[in-house]
Amino acid sequence: MIILAVESSCDETSVAISKNGKEILSNQVLSQINIHQAFGGVVPEVAARNHIIHMTRLFENALTEANLTPRDIDLVAVTYGPGLIGSLLVGINAAQSFAMAHNIELIAVNHLIGHIYAAQIESEIIFPSLALLISGGHTELILLKDHFDFTVLGSTLDDAVGEAYDKVAKILGLAYPGGPIVDQLAHLGKPTYSLPIPLSKDQTYNFSFSGLKSAVMNLVNKTKMKNEELRINDVCASFQEVCVKTLYDKTYNAIKEYQPKQLIIGGGVAANKGIRAQFRQENLKLPVVFAPFEYCTDQAAMIAIAAYYQYQKEGALKKYSLKASPTLSI
Repeated sequence: MIILAVESSCDETSVAISKNGKEILSNQVLSQINIHQAFGGVVPEVAARNHIIHMTRLFENALTEANLTPRDIDLVAVTYGPGLIGSLLVGINAAQSFAMAHNIELIAVNHLIGHIYAAQIESEIIFPSLALLISGGHTELILLKDHFDFTVLGSTLDDAVGEAYDKVAKILGLAYPGGPIVDQLAHLGKPTYSLPIPLSKDQTYNFSFSGLKSAVMNLVNKTKMKNEELRINDVCASFQEVCVKTLYDKTYNAIKEYQPKQLIIGGGVAANKGIRAQFRQENLKLPVVFAPFEYCTDQAAMIAIAAYYQYQKEGALKKYSLKASPTLSI
């Protein structure tokens, strides 16, 4: 089965083509980072406008790279949510138009489910499996009982971990996007500053990073008021140590309770070297699968892979309707 997928949930415009739920024939991704750097973050209206400008070209590039024509496409998939409404609508309209013009079935895929299935590109999902999704907008622990049979064990109560990274970077005066920079500087410093561990006494699988972000802000302000030197590398190392411990401890407890056969870590923050090192060096007594670096951030290849397995269970949408389905509850 040949699937063409569209992803435009935030500031990456992407069109991909996959074969049989595994092979990636093309994965066109256009990032808007350079555009939004001037604003210190993603501006929704600007992101949507740039999706419109480049979407058609990415369709053409994907088909050319895969050496296919629209007649070769068996299914069209599109990210339905969550994400920025304006950006999502650009991708949805493009996918609907392409599907209708060429009489191809259409399927709507949850963006977060796509991040889970990014691991399927180079590995095999083994059930039951536990997924830790870490990105700019989401931090979730999800139990995978089978393909598209998921239970959310816990999610973020406020800031997601990736959002906290970017906000801390802004507090420290670092460039946007700040998450990768904080990760880089953390390896140059030492965790010498004392920062609180979020929800340290909470027994659920929920996450919270807003208080940690505020603690960094208070640390920076107090240091400036005392006219002391602020060791930015050490602040980054201290912040990252707490983030990694929080993610690891919650995940470890979930593994003990649910006994999965595999741990999948996906989402943009899964590219963080500190997080990867922690989960790989610890003896969790089960395989730990990270999405490949190029498939951690938002792109349509993961949507195409997820669509293949979703189609096996749910089929396509009727009359190109994009009404919410049970899979969009995550």
